[in-house]
Amino acid sequence: MKFSLQHEDANSKARAGEITTDHGKIQTPIFMPVGTAGTVKAVHQKELKEDIEAQIILGNTYHLYLRPGLDTMQKAGGLHKFNSWDGPILTDSGGYQVYSLADRRKIIEEGVKFSSHVDGAKHFFTPENVMDTQRIIGADIIMAFDECTPYPCDYDYAKRSMGMTHRWLKRCCDRFDSTEPLYGYSQTLFPIVQGSTYKDLRIESAETIASFGREGNAIGGLSVGEPAEEMYEMCEIVCDILPKDKPRYLMGVGTPINILENIALGVDMFDCVMPSRNARNGMLFTKHGFMNMRNQKWKDDFSLLDPDGESYVDSFYTKAYVRHLMISKEILGAQIATLHNLAFYLWLVKEARKRIIDGTFVEWKNKMVVNMAQRL
Repeated sequence: MKFSLQHEDANSKARAGEITTDHGKIQTPIFMPVGTAGTVKAVHQKELKEDIEAQIILGNTYHLYLRPGLDTMQKAGGLHKFNSWDGPILTDSGGYQVYSLADRRKIIEEGVKFSSHVDGAKHFFTPENVMDTQRIIGADIIMAFDECTPYPCDYDYAKRSMGMTHRWLKRCCDRFDSTEPLYGYSQTLFPIVQGSTYKDLRIESAETIASFGREGNAIGGLSVGEPAEEMYEMCEIVCDILPKDKPRYLMGVGTPINILENIALGVDMFDCVMPSRNARNGMLFTKHGFMNMRNQKWKDDFSLLDPDGESYVDSFYTKAYVRHLMISKEILGAQIATLHNLAFYLWLVKEARKRIIDGTFVEWKNKMVVNMAQRL
């Protein structure tokens, strides 16, 4: 993987760059649709590529390990061939699922013992076998195995957890560097900064992660319930330490406003289930604000979903029709809403990139943040 920094904003820390992988180029800032179990819910791969122009998607190691399983994944020739997506893919290591399975797992120095949410079977993740698993899944960018601490989190726990994440990272790197890709293209390992919302821990973790000298770096353990102001403070501290010539990935973030504010702090890559999950529940994002499509007010509104057309579906469907689909629990409603939200998120980062390059980013960002906070 290669990263070229193409432009830096004069009035913020925002950057425009380009990541090159063996499956194609990614222009940053970028939002990555989440395909947890090998699919972005309710969206066909053709629509992802051709209609909303996604440049990279995510898969999740924990879920793919359980279903369809590594034997099937390897027989298929990796996730790209299994799901017929020929662009770049990033896989999360499963660390966040470990965090979310608090009542089903036990964390020890060697790794994490957990019970499957599918059938209750016992499993054990270690830094080494998570690297092996991600080799088999075959993503272009794979994540180090870490512990995502909850919020709030007391200082001593955050410090111990961070230390273990750093020790696990050493084991991840040793295993990754001693093994080879399985499918004829290269893979890249990103470490993850932790440290909860404690400034000194974030500084220590960012310095430690930077010292490993990997091709890119991630920021984890945010967007887990902390106030947005704390997220931004931690992100700015970390971005000021992580090397400028490598991409920075803020994991699991977030709202359109979160994304713009963190772009301004120097983040290049984002992912979040919010646009697709909220879409299935009837919430649509636009540059003028957000809409709950289940509301009665849209019942006889025959205007287009978003007259400005940030989503290719906007020119086809009216608010009244989408509300009808949502109220009727028709699958098409979830499809239209998901395509709309993902298209909006991808438009947002593409427009941010354009504004960074032409020098109007901060003025545009400040206006967008106000507009997008409005409930329509």
